[in-house]
Amino acid sequence: MKDLHEILTILESDGRLTAEQIGDMLDRPAADIEKVIGEAEADGIIRRYKAVVDWDRAGQERVFAFIDVKVTPTRGAGFDDVAERIYKFPEVVSLYLMSGEYDLRVIIQGSTMQEVASFVSNKLATIDRVRSTASHFVLKRYKEDREIFAEKDADHRLAVTP
Repeated sequence: MKDLHEILTILESDGRLTAEQIGDMLDRPAADIEKVIGEAEADGIIRRYKAVVDWDRAGQERVFAFIDVKVTPTRGAGFDDVAERIYKFPEVVSLYLMSGEYDLRVIIQGSTMQEVASFVSNKLATIDRVRSTASHFVLKRYKEDREIFAEKDADHRLAVTP
């Protein structure tokens, strides 16, 4: 459905827009937009609405890490049962089945690097069939969910005049 795709694209870029605003953008009645959004929510197409927060600017330290995991799959379950054990941990922000050298990519959040390291060594690496992990800590966030976080510093050089 063309309307659904257009509405989802708009909501994905700004989930705070009202049905009236979206209707104006698409030249459709707000009631039609509300109906499409309500159905998409009921069908689980729209999972939730969220804010993209600059935690550094808010003064809250958050440590994110990408953990690549090698897993021994099992007949009948593949990677799904291990993935389910992993995504149930509250530290896990996202979890993906990947192609390439590692099977799973886990994105986790903690308050400190030590907390993240402890999660990997005490919880993740101890799961049956997890063969190895490779941790990558996020040092600086430039862009997330299409939002640019990198700010250009003001140029403090003196002007050169002839």
